[in-house]
Amino acid sequence: MRNNEIFLKGLEELNIHLSEYQLEQFEKYYELLIEWNSFMNLTAITDYEEVLVKHFLDSLVISKVWNPEDKKRVLDMGTGAGFPGIPLKIAYPNLEIVLMDSLNKRIKFLNEVITTLDLKDIKAIHGRAEELGRNKEYRETFDLCVSRAVARLVSLSEFCIPFVKKSGYFIPYKSGKIKEELEEAKNAIQLLGGKLVLEESFLLPNTDVERTLVVINKVKETPSQYPRGGGKPLKAPLIKTI
Repeated sequence: MRNNEIFLKGLEELNIHLSEYQLEQFEKYYELLIEWNSFMNLTAITDYEEVLVKHFLDSLVISKVWNPEDKKRVLDMGTGAGFPGIPLKIAYPNLEIVLMDSLNKRIKFLNEVITTLDLKDIKAIHGRAEELGRNKEYRETFDLCVSRAVARLVSLSEFCIPFVKKSGYFIPYKSGKIKEELEEAKNAIQLLGGKLVLEESFLLPNTDVERTLVVINKVKETPSQYPRGGGKPLKAPLIKTI
């Protein structure tokens, strides 16, 4: 891998130790991302150093609030170009990861990455959360659901919490100030069987980019009517009205 002190220092700050092989996997991932981005929209960030920090390191900051060392089943909802799921898989090969996205052309890219990097116990599936959240193969079967999707927390909670098993966690990656989003989402989180346990805000290593991880513990099963279909999580979010 090209020598990049910011990336290596960031890994050190996160107490993540990668082998040469893992660093090479990140390098190949970057190359595939840039190659495929030339003919399909995967990311607006293409500068080498920026990708290392704003995509790769950013994906790994979850280690600040969640222990990824054990063998756990993880869902990356709305994974896009594979963030945070693929960086997590490279850094923690023990994880079993499912990458979910609603655009089939992205799934083709993800499968190419999985094959080229020779990643095991990881698959990319095409589908919508409203439908797969009712599928017994996926509903309440994950130790952790993560998402860097841009939807507001109230909607994202309805998409994601149904996939998490009781005692598992939903941890969305949010940007900037999120007090308003958290307040708006409180009713939805509770209705869906979740409990807010932590919000951790920090700057990405060597940047002024603010990131907040919201840690939601699944304390009871999600009622069977959720997630709702027909786009309702976005059009009519579960906000409590007085």
